[in-house]
Amino acid sequence: MANTPQARKRIRRNERRALINTNRMSRIRTFVKKVESAIAGGDKSAAAAALKEAQPELARGVARGVLHKNTAARKMSRLTKRVSAL
Repeated sequence: MANTPQARKRIRRNERRALINTNRMSRIRTFVKKVESAIAGGDKSAAAAALKEAQPELARGVARGVLHKNTAARKMSRLTKRVSAL
C-alpha cells in the first residue's frame, strides 16, 4: 500500500487516467471497426468515408499517448491498402 501522500495521489491519478485512456481506445476501435465493416460490405465510397473519419482519431490517439505512432501508422496503412483494393 502507498505510504506517502505523493504515492496516494499518483494512485488516484492513475485510476482517472486509465478510465480516460480506456474510453479513448474504445473510440478509436469503434472508428476502425466502421472502416472494416464497410470493407466487408464491399462499399468503396462508404469505406473511404469511414477511413477519412478514422485517420484523425488514430492521429489523436498518438498525440494523447494512448497509441504508439508506428502502431497508428501501420493501422492506417493497412486500412488504406484494403480500401484502395476494393
